[in-house]
Parts: sequence; structure tokens; C-alpha cells
Amino acid sequence: MTLDPQRLLRDLFASAIDAAHPRQVLADFLPAERNGRVVVIGAGKAAAAMAEVVEREWQGEVSGLIVTRYEHGANCQKIEVVEAAHPVPDDAGERVARRVLELCSGLGEDDKVIFLLSGGGSSLLALPAEGITLKDKQAVNKALLKSGATIGEMNCVRKHLSAIKGGRLAKACWPASVYTYAISDVPGDEATVIASGPTVADPTTSAEALAILARYGIEIPANVRAWLQNPASETVKPGDPVLSRSHFQLIARPQQSLDAAAAKVREAGLNVLILGDLEGESREVAKVHAGIARQVLLHGQPVKAPCVILSGGETTVTVRGNGRGGRNAEFLLSLTDSLKGLPGVYALAGDTDGIDGSEDNAGALMTPDSYARAAALGLSSSDELDNNNGYGYFAALDQLIVTGPTRTNVNDFRAILILEGSAQ
Repeated sequence: MTLDPQRLLRDLFASAIDAAHPRQVLADFLPAERNGRVVVIGAGKAAAAMAEVVEREWQGEVSGLIVTRYEHGANCQKIEVVEAAHPVPDDAGERVARRVLELCSGLGEDDKVIFLLSGGGSSLLALPAEGITLKDKQAVNKALLKSGATIGEMNCVRKHLSAIKGGRLAKACWPASVYTYAISDVPGDEATVIASGPTVADPTTSAEALAILARYGIEIPANVRAWLQNPASETVKPGDPVLSRSHFQLIARPQQSLDAAAAKVREAGLNVLILGDLEGESREVAKVHAGIARQVLLHGQPVKAPCVILSGGETTVTVRGNGRGGRNAEFLLSLTDSLKGLPGVYALAGDTDGIDGSEDNAGALMTPDSYARAAALGLSSSDELDNNNGYGYFAALDQLIVTGPTRTNVNDFRAILILEGSAQ
């Protein structure tokens, strides 16, 4: 059987997405008792697809309200779906967050709340804390996104500027029973980090949020600083009684998607190396991957070719230029610049939600001739990298991957295919 490298990489990406889709993973985790009234709320890029599953599986009365990213909606009949902006929150997100909080207020001990949570929920469920405006939150969020801060650092700040995150939503639902079903998009799968943990305890502090802002040189308005210095800005902490009826269940995580892709690799008769969830600057993470690829080709270590190297997680981009491109396009551009057309090496990098940053592509593909073809078009990989223009580079090569919204999100997926006899 002749191997089609690009087809294989696309199939691996598709299998990673499918393994984390709500239609595959949610139903088995819902409460065994599915009668009676339930209020369904949710936030995230997968929230609408998750709501569809609840509507299909629940035998009792279902109603509720969820928010998802624009164009990530679903055809729900009983649960209202509202779309809002991501990664920078907008008015629609603020309005729906206020409605969600009102919907959860005044519930009794016999009430059940199902909370459907996935990546993107932090920006989509945007209700500023007292004395802070949406404009303030937008400005801080934009600065954090450009700063190179990790997702954990960004969410620490977001939680302390919010009226709904950091356990505050669970507090609003008390004394109702809350069942949170989450799809993880963060390294380590920490409940408190996924969408800024609206229904779980938060161990971080307002002082840490201030320190993060200072670390990245982010200027904040006086009212934001005053709020973070106010004890009222603290989130719900571990051991708080209002969390005693709040239950958290992780239903999908990045590792499941990596395992699904690895199974496909083995089916194709290739070796596989899983590096796991990674963080760091996209361009630097790419250099490490490039080094591993060379070691495989030259020395057969740590795995022999033909093989596929898989990794996930969430890298960051410190914006230096004016180009277009998310973190996956940046990773792939840096990999291309590092390998410079090394024969027999193909790669794919994409976001499992179908949107790389704020662009219309999920990611891109690199082939052994990408570097030379781009050079023939007058494109320098190093210059385009300096300008953060991964999108433009791979668009010129017709190597962008466009899936549209997938309605799930376990963050980034990277696969590097290395064929035998490729070393020079």
C-alpha cells in the first residue's frame, strides 16, 4: 500500500477531533436518573453540541441557556443557544452571562443544574466584576493574548475580574445540585483552569493576578487595580460550603485525542511517539520538534522512522509583527524555517476547534517542498516569522487547513510524519 503523507496527516487530525466530540463522549457521563426538571446552562466552543446531546438523552423537562462562539451554534429545540465573541468578549457575551446568573439565582435544594463547559467559556461567559466595565475586560484580555502569558496565567486574571468565574457560578446556584461536564482544552486538565472554573474552587489570589499583569508589563486602569486590591475580588476558595453540592466531571481531554491518532498511526504500520501536552512559545516548541525529527532521521532515536511524532497542549505567541496567523500557523512556520526542506518530513498543526486564533483556518500543512516553493514566491520563512505571518505564508502555498467550526475543543494537535531514508 502506498502511503499518502498529506492524507494520513489529515486523517489523524480528523480522528483527534472525533474522539473529543460531544456526540461521542457526553451521554455516558450524564446522571443515571434522567427524569425530573433540569436547568441546563453552558459556555464554550463545544457547548451547543453538548446541549444537543442533553436534549436527546434527558427524559424529563429540559430548559436552559448556553453561550458559544459565533458560528458554533447547534439546532437545539428546548435549550436556548446564544452566540458571542471569542477570544475577546463582546456585549453579547456580557448580556448572556448576566442572564445565566439570573437563571441560576433562587433555585432550591431539589433543583438540578447541568453545566456544559468547554474551552472558550472564559471569554464567552463575560460578566465583569463590580466597578469594572466590559471595555476594561476587553483591553486587559487583548493585552494578555499578545503578551505570551500562559492559559493558566490569563485565566487567573480573568477569574478575579469576573462576577461569574472562579466558583462564583456555583455559589449563585446554591443550594441546587450542580453537575458540571467539561471538555478540557488546557495542559494538565485542571478543573480550575478550564474556562476559568465557574463552578469549582479557585486556589489563586488577586495578588497573583496583579503580579501576572506586572510580569507582562500590562497597564491597567485605576479602577481595575483598585478592584484587585479589594478583598471582595477574591474567588471562591477550597472548602467553601457553597461548593458542597457542586460536582465536576471531565468527559474529554487532549490525551484521548492523541491516543486516537496514535491508534491510526499504528494501523498504518508506523511507529509513534507521543510527546503529550506542551506549553511555551510556538516558535520555540517548533525548534524542539525539529531537533527530534533530525535525531530520528540521523540516529533512529528516540523512535525509528517511518514514524509520527504527536503532541498537543496550548502554545503561546508573543506578537511582534503585523502578520496574520494563530499559534499553530506560527508553530508550523517556525518548523519550516528550522528544517529548511528536510526531505521526507511532513507536518500538520491545527486547533481542534477548527479556528487557529481568530482566523478562518484550523491550521496548516508543511511538506518537504514548502520551504523551496515559498522561496520561489519571494517568501522568506524567517522574515514571515518575524512578522507573525504564518497564515499568509501557508495561504500562498495553498496549505491552510480549513475545517470550519468543529464544535469541540481539546486545543492544539500536532503531527510530524518522518519517512525512512530521508536523511542527507
